[in-house]
Amino acid sequence: MGLDKGSKKLHFALLLVVIIVFIWSVIKPATYLDWLAEVSPAVVVLIIVIATYNKFRFTTLSYFIIALLSILTFIGGHYTYSEVPLFNWIKDAFDLKRNNYDRFGHLLKGLSAIVVRELLLRHTQLTKGAWLFGITTSIVLAVAAIYEIIEWLSTKISKGGEVSKDFLGMQGDKWDAQWDMSLALVGTILALLIFSKLHDKLLKNILKSRKQLKPLIFGRLM
Repeated sequence: MGLDKGSKKLHFALLLVVIIVFIWSVIKPATYLDWLAEVSPAVVVLIIVIATYNKFRFTTLSYFIIALLSILTFIGGHYTYSEVPLFNWIKDAFDLKRNNYDRFGHLLKGLSAIVVRELLLRHTQLTKGAWLFGITTSIVLAVAAIYEIIEWLSTKISKGGEVSKDFLGMQGDKWDAQWDMSLALVGTILALLIFSKLHDKLLKNILKSRKQLKPLIFGRLM
């Protein structure tokens, strides 16, 4: 129970940080329409995660990833992805052609593969191996592709308005969608290669302390 209480405190601390960043992001963003378009998916995910917290407890690693990606989204929504100050400074300092915050964000979105991996291990018959790796990667890329399609549709609906341009964030690069998908793929592969062993240990701890995993899954993880 001590471990569970410690985990709850850490999860609450992560939520508190996310809420603080969210409140900051909504105060005088670049445009409220662009802010709404950018942060809405993260807000929906957070609401679902909070509402199901007592029924389905993710590993702390997954919660950390959800918090990190939410914060990145709130920052991007506040400034727009093409105008994040730190990356504007990097752009000027290294004489780059564009603000690469969106590229950085798509790379880190590969971390969501750990969350997907956890859902698959805990709610399907999949076990560690090539199938789990492949299906997890495919799901992350599918979500990334859907987001690119939504961005494209925004330009059609608003007929190329300023809000859709900020939301799209292409910055004059016609290959922006391909770059985003490629970086999401690289991020996914790196996340699975780097964090899978740690993730497995955390899943075992959940089974031991809260008995949330099926014994069959635990045996296979061994």
